[in-house]
Amino acid sequence: MTPAPLDLLVLGSGVAGLSAAVRAAGTHGLRTGVITKGGLDLATTRWAQGGVAAALSGNVEEIDLHLADTLAAGAGLCDFDAVRVLVDEGPRRVEELIALGAEFDRDERGNLELAREGGHSVARVVHAGGAATGAEIERALVAAVRRTAAVLHEHTFALDLMIEDGCCVGVQAIDPNGQVTQVRARNVLLATGGAGQLFAITTNPSVATGDGVAMALRAGVAIADLEFFQFHPTALYHPGIPRPLLSEALRGHGALLRDSAGERFVDEMLPRDVVSRAILAEMLEQHTDHVWLDATGLDHFAERFPTIYSDLVASGLDPMTDWLPVAPAAHHQCGGIVTDLFGATSMPGLWAAGETSCSGVHGANRLASNSLLEGMVFGPRAIESIASGAFGPSATGAMRSVLGFAESDDPTLSILGVALPLPQTSPADITGAHVASSSVASSSVTPQSLKRGLQQAMSTDAGVQRSAETLDRAALVIAQVMAELAPMDPQEVAVAEVQNLAQIAQTLVAAALARTESRGTHARLDYPGLDPAQAHRLVVGS
Repeated sequence: MTPAPLDLLVLGSGVAGLSAAVRAAGTHGLRTGVITKGGLDLATTRWAQGGVAAALSGNVEEIDLHLADTLAAGAGLCDFDAVRVLVDEGPRRVEELIALGAEFDRDERGNLELAREGGHSVARVVHAGGAATGAEIERALVAAVRRTAAVLHEHTFALDLMIEDGCCVGVQAIDPNGQVTQVRARNVLLATGGAGQLFAITTNPSVATGDGVAMALRAGVAIADLEFFQFHPTALYHPGIPRPLLSEALRGHGALLRDSAGERFVDEMLPRDVVSRAILAEMLEQHTDHVWLDATGLDHFAERFPTIYSDLVASGLDPMTDWLPVAPAAHHQCGGIVTDLFGATSMPGLWAAGETSCSGVHGANRLASNSLLEGMVFGPRAIESIASGAFGPSATGAMRSVLGFAESDDPTLSILGVALPLPQTSPADITGAHVASSSVASSSVTPQSLKRGLQQAMSTDAGVQRSAETLDRAALVIAQVMAELAPMDPQEVAVAEVQNLAQIAQTLVAAALARTESRGTHARLDYPGLDPAQAHRLVVGS
């Protein structure tokens, strides 16, 4: 007997997916299932250190200041209405998380401790364990989901969306035994996180292979802003992946960036894209592979930042006496699957939230510590919409870039969408790639070797800085990777992951080539200025 479809199937177990699952099952009594390709508690959220930004006082001026800081960081591409939702609803979502049992850092009087991070004009970021915020949020949500969800599919890899009559009705997946199975649901929420594994150096765990965005691309769902990939400026220069992250909170508490001569070279509290480019410029000028973060002046380091302190000690470093080697690392995917203000995508029955989505709140560059907040706000919003009977998208938020401005009170606050053709790999591309790239050519090609070659090409040619020449080189390597993958078994998880990464890489490079300006996290060496005429989204799919 075929089991009855779930009311909701959530893909992913980070803050967006689990926040949604808790609300769906616990608040609305929806029969909810969760698919995650690792354990329930092994999503990228676990590695998030920075904290959660929210104007917890509820003061209107403070909320408006959070809105202004977010818009400034987004470099003209944030959707105003989406940011307004984020900053207005954020404080309540933090309070709900505390009610679920999340324990944030407090001072001796019991008040929440607030930190200031890059791009923020005031201190408004709450932390847990100094720099273990993601892990604490994950702990609280995992416990709640285990109590309420009807079905949990751990160590299960989602292959593709199931589509009937133009609607999403579930997913095909590979179960822990390696068997392909179907999980049907009236609504599917993609909350699969980002694609940090596109790059050789990243703060993201190995599971961050962009599976949700790739599935949506194959299904023709609207995708936007993939050219904007944020690099965190201060990842510990360390051989391991994911790179240990030295939280922005360190700079917020007074840690300084120094070059090899010990001189400061940038305002440490500027937005991440600016600091990352400044660090890269220093590295190129001084022919080094890192700069230094000087945290020797910070008091009570081990007590304030126990997780970071443990990472440093394990690496043989003492932050009280040693300068810490740091370099930029791929950190956050700012674009993704386009949604309206309620998480609906361009395909009925399909929803998205968190890093896998393009809700419009980040624009061209995410403000520090807005990522966990985005998941906490927009995951539950999708559930409220589903519970109300909604099924398809409305012309609100970033979705106006796809559907138009029919419901916009002020179209001047909306961002136009410009269609970008879905990139195709031609035989000529593949032939050229075989000739042009030796980074992945091998007599014994494996998914792992293809992944390494792709990562190296993306890091070198499509990372912190780009140009038409470097992006063309990356495109050739991507074409070869796709050609080498073609004869492999697409139902092998390692193969499917590299296919997903290659498809996202291809779309990212196409968008980066089309955006002939520098804006936010997208820096073109051949087009260093910002072009006001390009204040639009590049949209693939419909």
